[in-house]
Amino acid sequence: MLSLRAVPRRMAALGPHAISAASVALCLFLTVLAVKTPWAPLPRPVIAAAGLAGTGAVWFQGRWPVAVTVAGAGAYVLSGNPGPLLISLFSGAGRRFPALAAIGMAGFLAQQWVDGGRLGTDALISAATATGVTLVAGAYATTRRELTRSLRERAERAEAEQRLRNEQARSAERGRIAREMHDVLAHKVTLISLHAGGLEVNASAGPERIEREAALIRVSAQEALEELRKILGVLRAGPSDDDDGFPDLRRLVDSWRSAGGTVTLHGDIGTWPWETARAAHRLVQEGLTNAHKHAHGAPVTVTTTGSREDGVTIAVTNGPSLQPSLETGAGVGLVGLAERFRLIGGTVRGGPDDAGGWRLEGRLPWHATDASPGESRDQDTAG
Repeated sequence: MLSLRAVPRRMAALGPHAISAASVALCLFLTVLAVKTPWAPLPRPVIAAAGLAGTGAVWFQGRWPVAVTVAGAGAYVLSGNPGPLLISLFSGAGRRFPALAAIGMAGFLAQQWVDGGRLGTDALISAATATGVTLVAGAYATTRRELTRSLRERAERAEAEQRLRNEQARSAERGRIAREMHDVLAHKVTLISLHAGGLEVNASAGPERIEREAALIRVSAQEALEELRKILGVLRAGPSDDDDGFPDLRRLVDSWRSAGGTVTLHGDIGTWPWETARAAHRLVQEGLTNAHKHAHGAPVTVTTTGSREDGVTIAVTNGPSLQPSLETGAGVGLVGLAERFRLIGGTVRGGPDDAGGWRLEGRLPWHATDASPGESRDQDTAG
């Protein structure tokens, strides 16, 4: 069974129409009692008519609080039924407090004058007490209801904002995963394509050459699978002790040379912060992959410079294409690369150079690591 304190909360949860219906039912019950007892010295038909009029007016308490209170006061004077007056005072206390106080006082005093034929100090105190208690209780209930509604709206907004933040975080994570997948697959698949193309062009090569190229294809495929397996872990956990020398620019360049590409590495490659070295590795991967796609056969030069004072600069430059372009790209890789650099304070730009080739250049700040002494996260980009 519901407790008495739980009844108002359950009624409020049903909405204003349910509250109005319950109020009308209560006033109708009190009107029946007022006619049977009777509660007023007037004829029963007058008591019944006044009570019914006041009861019907209660239905409109939310729309016209002052007019309903006047009707309730008149019904109380003529029928002796205080229900419509008390309910209208209680429900409208939060909006028309002074006007309702005056109407309530007038209604209680008029009823006592009709009932007793005179007014005294006791009648005044009684009317003021009944009016004041009803209005204060109504104002408290209204304030509490408004506060509850405000807190509910704030909670709903907070939940909506949290859902939006969660969706944005999921979208950002999907974007990061997509960039990593693009970097790994584009680079490794292009290497496999280079090795396979070498076998196709040199079909009459000796068994040693074929065996070597097949081994390189197998190793590239295994490395691609291994990197794909570690993508999610690397994204969330950052660098770890089992990164097996990644990122390694010299190894990256050597893999392209072994596949038949003409790649030259210039610059001072030393120990860089992990985030910077990783971004530089991705830029060189993207530059070599794009050079193979759009300038197949052209020589490629990778130049790196870096210091704590000036930051790090990585440039991948290829000469004019010696063969027709193998394919056209959608530019997604460069967009993802630019976003990767932007997140760590760097910039990326690409465009044709004076020699008729293409230059992809990235600049990065020299990030300080958060590792404690003796546990530096800096890595040698040369492996």
